[in-house]
Order: sequence, then C-alpha cells, then structure tokens
Amino acid sequence: MSVVVLILAVSAACCLGFGFVLQQNAAQQAPLGDYLSPRLLLDLVKVPRWLGGLGLMIVGMVLGALALGRGEISLVEPLLATNLLFALVLSRRQTRRPLGRQGWLGLVLLAGGVTAFLLAGRPHAGHAVTDPLRHWLILGAVVGAALLLTTLAKRSRLSWGPALLALAAGLLYGVQDALTRVSGERFAAGGWGELFAAWQPYALVVLGFAGLILVQSAFETAPLRMSLPALTAAEPLAGIACGVGFLGDRLHTDVGALTGEAAGLAAIVAGIVLLGLHPALPCGTAVPRQEPDLQRR
Repeated sequence: MSVVVLILAVSAACCLGFGFVLQQNAAQQAPLGDYLSPRLLLDLVKVPRWLGGLGLMIVGMVLGALALGRGEISLVEPLLATNLLFALVLSRRQTRRPLGRQGWLGLVLLAGGVTAFLLAGRPHAGHAVTDPLRHWLILGAVVGAALLLTTLAKRSRLSWGPALLALAAGLLYGVQDALTRVSGERFAAGGWGELFAAWQPYALVVLGFAGLILVQSAFETAPLRMSLPALTAAEPLAGIACGVGFLGDRLHTDVGALTGEAAGLAAIVAGIVLLGLHPALPCGTAVPRQEPDLQRR
C-alpha cells in the first residue's frame, strides 16, 4: 500500500468525520417542513456551523478523490470508513463520555476489519470492464436501491426513515466515489476536454446534490448515532461493488482470501454499529419544529 494513499485516505476520513458532526449539530434544528426538500439546504447555508461542516466535508471529498486517483477504490473505501472514528472523537469531546468497553471493541473491530480486508484481498489494479451493459447494470442496481430506500423512508419518517435515508446516501456516495475515479482517469488521459465530453462529471454533481439532501434530512430528523453508522457502512460496500464490478479492481479469490475479506467486511460493519451506538454520539430526539431561529446558532 502506498503511504501517500494511506495518508490521503485517512486525512479525508478525518475531515469527513468532523464535518458530519458539525452538520448534524446544525441540521437537527432545521424545520421539519424542509424534510427531503432543497429548501433544507437554503436554510442551512445561513448557519455558520453547518457551513464549517460542509467545508470540511468538501475538503474530505477532495482528499478522497486524490486518494482514489492514486489507489484502487477497493483499497481506499475501507480507509474512508474510519471517518466514524473521527466523528466519535469530536462527539466524545462534546459529550465528555469515555470510550469504555463498547467504544474500544468497536474501534478494534473497525480497524481490524479494515486491516483484515486489505491483507486478505490485497486489492490491485486490473483491466477495467469495457462492456457498457455491465456498467449500467451495476450503477442501476445501486442507484435503484437508493431510490427504493428513499421511498420507504418517506413512509417511516421519524422511525426508521433517517437510517434508510443514510443508507441511500451512502450508496450514492459509493457510486460517486467510483465516478470520481473514472473522471480522474479521463482527465489524466485527455485533460478538461476529455473530461467534460463525458457524462460522469455531470452525474457526479447530481449524485452529490441528491446525497447531500438525503444526509441532511437524516441528520435533521434523528440523532447522529442513528444516521451516521448506516451512511458509513453503505458507502464502502457500494464503492467496492463498483470497483470490482466494472473499474477493474482485483481481489484475491481463493478460499482463504474470500474468508478473510468476508470476515473483514463483517468486522467493519459490526465496528461501525458499535461505535454508532456509543453514548458519546449525540442521542437527542427529533421533535416537531416550526420556525427555529437558525441565525442564532
């Protein structure tokens, strides 16, 4: 593994984790009438804390894009999943809760799962799939799943809705990571002309905007511990599916390697769930709000 890729990916995870906490701090006070509406973003851009969180998230995405340009998506995605560790660090500072057994176990599972997956799979570059049908089948399946989750979330708005929205956003962010990789390759091959002649950069903007609305709606209606774990777990799974499915990433597929990869991914998800349920993450309740004074935060 390249040290540069490691530093870029972990730095991206740090910025994303801190950014998500700041965004949720602000979004939980937004009017519930803005749920799943672009108006939510218009309200939140007036909140300095949210803008700071958004800025950190953008920096994290840029660092993640640089990491994806230098390493395989199946290598970078598990490292980006450690953003929950950094979110927990900031939340723990705010709530002054110790890690305890649950926190340490979640940390070990997440870090150990990332290590096990990378060691067992040893992701490496291969030849990208040129069959467009395979591209669209995988992209359509992931985006379709995100749309289905969003539809279900509308029917269970304040119960499972936030977790479903976060799952949907995570799937879209995983596809966004894959398209970022493709866009970077096109830019390296032919510059700006080659990049903007393709559909991928425009799809990136659409997916980013849709994902942002889903995430902020999840943050608005539920505590961080209900939304962030789902977001963090879904993104690497979708990204790895795209990486192996059509970007040409290769993983070792003997019995021992597959067992290690499956165990690593299971440990990552288990660690994310344990950390997400940790008392250090804010557990406030979503209550009806009409016209909060956003300007005062």
